[in-house]
Amino acid sequence: RIMRPDDANVAGNVHGGTILKMIEEAGAIISTRHCNSQAGEPCVAALARVERTDFLSPVCIGEVANVSAEITYTSRHSVEVQVNVMSENILTGAKKVTNKATLWYVPLSLKNVNKVLEVPPIQYARKEQEDEGKKRYEEQKLDRLETKQRNGDVIFPVINPEPHTVSYSQSSLIHLVGPSDCTLLGFVHGGVTMKLMDEVAGIVAARHCKTNIVTASVDAINFHEKIKKGSVITISGRMTFTSNKSMEIEVFVDADPFVDEPRERYRAVSAFFTYVSLSKEGKPLPVPQLLTETEDEKRRFEEGKGRYLQTKAKRQAQMQQAAQ
Repeated sequence: RIMRPDDANVAGNVHGGTILKMIEEAGAIISTRHCNSQAGEPCVAALARVERTDFLSPVCIGEVANVSAEITYTSRHSVEVQVNVMSENILTGAKKVTNKATLWYVPLSLKNVNKVLEVPPIQYARKEQEDEGKKRYEEQKLDRLETKQRNGDVIFPVINPEPHTVSYSQSSLIHLVGPSDCTLLGFVHGGVTMKLMDEVAGIVAARHCKTNIVTASVDAINFHEKIKKGSVITISGRMTFTSNKSMEIEVFVDADPFVDEPRERYRAVSAFFTYVSLSKEGKPLPVPQLLTETEDEKRRFEEGKGRYLQTKAKRQAQMQQAAQ
């Protein structure tokens, strides 16, 4: 679809959350189609995880975004979908790839939303494709479990925090889940959640550096539990790490299902977003160093530094391999 002015961020490009929402919609469509391709209970594919996705290039207002999705692996109860986003300048015909993402879905029965159905298998061109897909499946399954086990933190407001501290830029957004946010099953679309998470992460980044900011990448987004219509969700974000030119922000979503639901508040989604600071001309700016005050903040900073160095090393290895 063509990108409209209401899709823009403050820098004038398309909002990163809008792109994430489009990616998820494409994945949900192809996964739901596939899971209903054989006779059996009708179902809807629900988003379980988004692997790391890089924003390779900004999408401009007035350009056409083409989103394509392909199923690359199926396990017994999940579907792996690869999604590519290409922007097209319809005046010049110029095209460029702006995003690549990998998403995992599970089919939930329309009759019983707590029932996960079996996924029809796909045919692989080579045995190696199936083996590689199985390896990716096992890795993401383990990471989801580890992430869920360490999700217990809560963000509390601090009175008169110092600039460039974690407390100074941390932000929260409260949202009532309505019918327009939900799938046929009455649970929140993954894309809606991701867009809200990107908004909160963007606020944290802008508060920290006081400049235009853009989404550079999103680390794995893990959807731990479904969020029901009528729930109140709190999307919280805090700075965890800064390098010279980037900021890592942890974002998590807590749900309060208080409408006809006795359940207590629970952690539904978690992820890390990376942002960069830009000048008015769109050039990268140095990022103010994050000031850590508590032992937990220092621990999270070191963990973020580890993720940053790991990603940097992986990117350099890919560039060297491409050069060869």
